[in-house]
Amino acid sequence: MIYTDLTKKALKLCFEAHKNQVDKTGMPYVFHPFHLAEQMTDEISTVCALLHDVVEDTEYTFEDIRNMGFPNEVIEVLTLLTHEDGVPYMEYVEKISANPIATRVKLADLRHNSDLSRLDIIDENALARAEKYQKAIELLLNKVVVE
Repeated sequence: MIYTDLTKKALKLCFEAHKNQVDKTGMPYVFHPFHLAEQMTDEISTVCALLHDVVEDTEYTFEDIRNMGFPNEVIEVLTLLTHEDGVPYMEYVEKISANPIATRVKLADLRHNSDLSRLDIIDENALARAEKYQKAIELLLNKVVVE
C-alpha cells in the first residue's frame, strides 16, 4: 500500500463508506477495495482502487468526493469505474479501456471478483459472473495490447 495524505484520506473514506457492508459470503466488504489497493503502484491508482465502488454502492456522490478534496483525475477515473444503470456491461467496460488507471483498477477488480475460492457456494450464477468477468478481462487486455 502506498501511504500519502491522499491515500490515507481515501482509506478513511473507503472504510467509512463500506463499514457496514458485507460481500456475497458475509465477509466485510471493505476487504475487497483494500485488496485492490494493495496491488496498485502509484498514488492515484491506489486512491481509485480504494474508492472504486463508493459512488456505485453507497450514498456518497461524486460531488461529495470532490468536496472532500480529491483531485479531478480521481473523479474522472471513478466516473469511468461506476457502472450506470441501463448501460450494457461490455459497453461500460469498453469506456473504461480508454483510461490506463481505470483499466488497471478494473482488471484488479475483475480478477478478484472472478476468484471463485472466495465463495462458499459456487452455483450457476457464480459461474456465469466469472465468465462475464473473464470476457471483460479479455476486452481490457486486448485494448491494452493493441493500443
